[in-house]
Amino acid sequence: MPQLALYTFGVLKSPLADPAPLTHEFYDIGEVVYREISQHPGYLAHAEVADGDRGTLFEADWGTWGEFAVPTWYDKGRTREATALAATLSLWTDLRPAFDAIYTGLHRVALNRRYDWFERTEHPNYVFWWVSDGATPTWQDGVSRLEHLHGHAPAPHAFTFHHSFAPDGTPTGIKGIGPQSDRVR
Repeated sequence: MPQLALYTFGVLKSPLADPAPLTHEFYDIGEVVYREISQHPGYLAHAEVADGDRGTLFEADWGTWGEFAVPTWYDKGRTREATALAATLSLWTDLRPAFDAIYTGLHRVALNRRYDWFERTEHPNYVFWWVSDGATPTWQDGVSRLEHLHGHAPAPHAFTFHHSFAPDGTPTGIKGIGPQSDRVR
């Protein structure tokens, strides 16, 4: 059965190494959110560095998730001291569990504060696509699909909650959101 891949990307207002309280707050809530989401029904896995050092995103060994990559519009630093981004790559069983995990609990609380931490841009900040069972999406997969979404309408190749597709490529939706919201998944 296909699995749902999710790539998220945001440009932070200050580098991850910034000693300001807001940066520490972002890190602290991020750790708790990850723990909560990893216990959510429908969650399968997320990209983690092999050595556990999250401070070196670009140089880290991400194992089967591939080499860390970012969209072409990211124009801030790539060193430990200058990196100002947050990105995730995860696998889910379906849209509904991903939606429920993202828009409830501590992640919802964090979303409500996103503009305290992240710059506002005209670029999309997440993208979904389906992968075959047992496949591991890569960072580059996520970047290429997010960039595709930015330049094109949502399609089975790269889509959002509001304009989503089933594994077979047909438009679908989650009850209550998007143009196909009358269809229940």
